[in-house]
Amino acid sequence: MKKINILKNSRDFDRIIKNNKPYKYKDYIIYLEKNTNDIYKFGLSVGKKIGNAVNRNKIKRQLKSIIDKKDYQNNFNCIIIVTRAIIMKTFKQREENLLFALNNLNLIKEKEDEQK
Repeated sequence: MKKINILKNSRDFDRIIKNNKPYKYKDYIIYLEKNTNDIYKFGLSVGKKIGNAVNRNKIKRQLKSIIDKKDYQNNFNCIIIVTRAIIMKTFKQREENLLFALNNLNLIKEKEDEQK
């Protein structure tokens, strides 16, 4: 993920979580906020209940690589919070579940848009 596409400011996290309803799918809780910018931003949150810092950073790296594989629509901020159940999943399962959830929220560009 490019730095321009990452949400890090805690005020942004608080604002998005407070003002938007969550979308829950298996191991993920996703908050989505529409904005007027021409870029999209993702914020990742992996709590301490997931494990030690090594495990949390591994999950964050995996999520970033999953997010990098697709092209997204513009004009949104998205926060992905990971639940404890993700510990038992393989990388392939994590990828399928996250891409399914993002696809249901209509964030992923369709293939026709990519070719144009």
